[in-house]
Amino acid sequence: MLIEHILTKKAPLPRGHYSQATRANGFVFVSGQLPLTVDGSAVLPEGLDAQVLQALSNLREVLVAAGTTVQRLLSVQIYVSDIENWPRVNDLYREFIGDPAPARTVVPCARLHYGAQVEISAIALCGPGVQTDD
Repeated sequence: MLIEHILTKKAPLPRGHYSQATRANGFVFVSGQLPLTVDGSAVLPEGLDAQVLQALSNLREVLVAAGTTVQRLLSVQIYVSDIENWPRVNDLYREFIGDPAPARTVVPCARLHYGAQVEISAIALCGPGVQTDD
């Protein structure tokens, strides 16, 4: 089995020993995406909405680099640092992902890296016909 390691400059580069995503046997496995920007700094966007949208945008960019889209998501894992924020995170997620919704797990966490309020990882089907720039 061939395992491809995905790397795109359109999402934050790994800050540890991991790939942004791996692709194998028709699936894409996306590592947790924090709400970091591609400029390489560890400065997070201000506010919950901005952080959720940045993490989702990072997820989308990694999926596109892997040759698929958010419409081919099978499973999404969302880690939230404060479960009280869950209703707003859910609303933003619904708007961004659309229907039909993939399977999903929500995990409340006491603390996320860099003080982030959200982190998102996912599994998707590889998608035919998606153009990549990388």
